[in-house]
Amino acid sequence: MNVQREVIRVIDEVLSLQGRSASFGPETHLLGAIPELDSMAVVTLITSLEEQLGIVIEDDEIDGSTFATVGSLVEFVGAKLPD
Repeated sequence: MNVQREVIRVIDEVLSLQGRSASFGPETHLLGAIPELDSMAVVTLITSLEEQLGIVIEDDEIDGSTFATVGSLVEFVGAKLPD
C-alpha cells in the first residue's frame, strides 16, 4: 500500500476537495493552510483514516504537529499500520 496516496485520497474525500489534492506532496501544509480542515474536519479525518486503513488512533497520540503537513500525517499513519 502506498500510504501517502491513501492518506491524500482520504483527505480529498473527507474535505470534499474534488481532486484538488492531486498536487499535494509531503511538504504540503494542512492545518491553517486548507480552509476546509477545521476542528470538526480533523475529527472526521481521524475517523475515516481509522475505518479505511484499519488503524486505531488514541486521543493522546495526536496533536497539531500530526496535521502540520501531508508528510507528518503520512509518517504518523505509516507508523500505525501493521507490519
